[in-house]
Amino acid sequence: MKGARLHDDGLVRCPWPGEDPLYMAYHDTEWGVPEYDDRALFEKLILDGFQAGLSWITILRKRDNFRKAFDDFEPAKIARYSDKKVAALMNDAGIVRNRAKIEGTVNGAKAYLKILEEGPGFSAFLWDFVDGKPKVNNFKTMASVPAATPVSTKMSKELVARGFKFVGPTIVYAFMQATGMVNDHLVTCHCHGKCGKMKKPKRR
Repeated sequence: MKGARLHDDGLVRCPWPGEDPLYMAYHDTEWGVPEYDDRALFEKLILDGFQAGLSWITILRKRDNFRKAFDDFEPAKIARYSDKKVAALMNDAGIVRNRAKIEGTVNGAKAYLKILEEGPGFSAFLWDFVDGKPKVNNFKTMASVPAATPVSTKMSKELVARGFKFVGPTIVYAFMQATGMVNDHLVTCHCHGKCGKMKKPKRR
């Protein structure tokens, strides 16, 4: 029954970032803020896939390494990766070295490019599942927050059909929370009311 907690800086936050400064900054400035950029959404979806079986903080600490290793998550570059490049990534200690996930990223980049060719873009394709606007929830405890929903299941099936890997309903729901398609900040968290009005911080 974990509810929001008061921190030393006087702000009430969701309990999951704990006291980790990196995690708290991510919670305050990124998580739940609506993301509409095609490439940024691709990056987040791929990183959420790499998180499968791990904690998000593990991926967050390696995020800069991932960006460097995967050409800043430019799908047009990733789609052309050779076996030699995949082998080099398997030797990169700065990322999560999982062949299925690395090869899944290459497949995902190809699927992303196909979606771009066929329609209004990757962002429009994803946001269409929530009718283009964030769904605001009013949960009081973490126990009330679902692990997956009918919408995340529907999005998952569509992504799998398009060629994406590591996009099960739970991973997809975590992705929807992170990119602001749903606002799952607890109702007493200082971010809940302002999330839809916030802008993502500029990339370093």
